Amino acid sequence: MAVGVRTEDLRKVYHSAPPMAAAGLIVRPQERKSKQPKPEIKALDGLSLEVKAGEIFGLLGPNGAGKSTTIGILTTRVRATGGHAWIGDHEVWQEQAKVKRLIGVVPQRPNLDFSLTAREILIFHAAYFGIAPKEGSKRADELLEKFKLTDRAAQLTRGFSGGMMQRLSIARAMMHDPEVLFLDEPSAGLDPQTRILLWEIIREYNRLGKTVVLTTHNMEEADALCQRLVIVDHGRIIAQGTPTELKRSIPG
Repeated sequence: MAVGVRTEDLRKVYHSAPPMAAAGLIVRPQERKSKQPKPEIKALDGLSLEVKAGEIFGLLGPNGAGKSTTIGILTTRVRATGGHAWIGDHEVWQEQAKVKRLIGVVPQRPNLDFSLTAREILIFHAAYFGIAPKEGSKRADELLEKFKLTDRAAQLTRGFSGGMMQRLSIARAMMHDPEVLFLDEPSAGLDPQTRILLWEIIREYNRLGKTVVLTTHNMEEADALCQRLVIVDHGRIIAQGTPTELKRSIPG
């Protein structure tokens, strides 16, 4: 059964103090103790969206627009300052364990264990989700073949190129067959050939009835992959619709 995604009035404010000696200022001990108001960085400002079950949905926008923060909240890594988020019928922060079983996550930067081989990474991931060793081994081999990594299966990942790491990260996210796949800037830094391979794998996974949510600032990628998308800037949705609808709305 396909699973949708929804947020309601999602807000996130980050607090970060400036460096102690910013702009060459010398901060005295007594000044450090004084209660200065913390600066506020508003990453999300009332973002509400609905991703239909079984669609490829995109969050398009410039760097710093709030796309990665939205993904972080939906995948339980970031706690929202306000609002709500659901994966299917499960409220993200209240039912984290159930949500994690439904989702697969590919972060913006690969976070692979360099002390393991490509195949070991996939098998260990399967074990985290209670998949039997025989089934996990079978799935690992199938995904290594799909992502054209079979000849690198027994090699440590520290020697992999950026493109190979990205392919392996996506294969890992698919190991437990999640209902919702989150991809944060999936093709950033990839060569054209790898990007086309990645796009086809995403489409194929979606044809199985899976929901795919991706962030990008690449308009070509959003147009090629997404069935619907929202354009986000300064933590707010400024436009939404199908790629065709959004292109028609632009004069000229």
